[in-house]
Amino acid sequence: MKNHNHSSRIYLSPPHMSGLEQQFVQEAFDTNWIAPVGPHVTAFEREICEYTGAQHACALSSGTAGIHLALQLIGVGLGDEVFVSTLTFSASVNPIIYLGAKPVFIDCDASWNMDARLLRDALEQRARIGRLPKAVVVVHLYGQSADMGAIMTACNAYGIPVVEDAAESLGATYKNRHTGTIGKAGIFSFNGNKIITTSGGGMLVSDDKALIDHARKLATQARDPAPHYQHSEIGYNYRLSNVLAGIGRGQLRVLDDRVQKKRWIHDFYYENLAHLPGISFMPEANWGHANRWLTVISIDPEQFGVDRETVRMALETANIESRPVWKPMHLQPVFAQYESFNGQVAESFFENGLCLPSGTALEKADLQRIVALLRDISIKLESSAV
Repeated sequence: MKNHNHSSRIYLSPPHMSGLEQQFVQEAFDTNWIAPVGPHVTAFEREICEYTGAQHACALSSGTAGIHLALQLIGVGLGDEVFVSTLTFSASVNPIIYLGAKPVFIDCDASWNMDARLLRDALEQRARIGRLPKAVVVVHLYGQSADMGAIMTACNAYGIPVVEDAAESLGATYKNRHTGTIGKAGIFSFNGNKIITTSGGGMLVSDDKALIDHARKLATQARDPAPHYQHSEIGYNYRLSNVLAGIGRGQLRVLDDRVQKKRWIHDFYYENLAHLPGISFMPEANWGHANRWLTVISIDPEQFGVDRETVRMALETANIESRPVWKPMHLQPVFAQYESFNGQVAESFFENGLCLPSGTALEKADLQRIVALLRDISIKLESSAV
């Protein structure tokens, strides 16, 4: 096998500044709008609405804060159940616990997202025993929309609100509608590894003006409209700063370019690796247009010759960061006591799935370096098998 251990490290999905951000940040400094609320925050909210088609938005310190506020404002509380995708990051589930509610995990289908038929069956089972969930949190994994038509049909039949965790899918669509804008509420994340970033931050969107207005109040320590500091309910310190919103405004202007680059990266990997035995790619569902936030492959160890972890470590030895697929939530020690509807599909994706470097600043030479290493592994294994 060739030596691919170059000194320069290739990261999984690092931030990628466009250069436009600086003018907005400079404006915040020039006007001394450094405090959490300011004109960039208001403008960023408006521009997210214009881009996604959402009616209302509230800029927040994280996507997790958005899920927390959304669930609280649709009435999730102590002892309630919330159905949630199992193949996701823990931030999709933690806010359920914040509210004293109980997550119930739903397995995924071939799209790697929540299985709409399994969700329907689970809701029917709960309806028969009079224990319907208070809400459903559906995750659009790795930048691909879940089957929102079928999911909304299943939930609407019982009047159950849907919160879309679109943290990874800004710029992706379901039947030409932006993810995050189909359910009762949706959230986006601007964490450092997302398709656009504010370093840390998030956005809650909804067509329900009252929900967003209330979320904005709760996110600002629930201060009542009085000349003094008065509080009639418990609030949080969840608002995005004006400086970070300025970064977001600059990033939003190149979002379409970032989606195009992410999709190009995926296509490059696919064209160069899909023919290798035992390598398959997360498919693009026919109902939407993915942003391909991360390119994800599955490695069948019997066909490829080694398992996912061996490949990951070979990449790491070559100074290339990759990462296993999210460990399903029903397998997490902290959530072990909660119910799960199936889980075997998610478990198989976790066991064999690997996220490849997908940063939008990657150049063709970087991708060629990664592809060459994976090909070398395959060639070496084929040679040793002869």
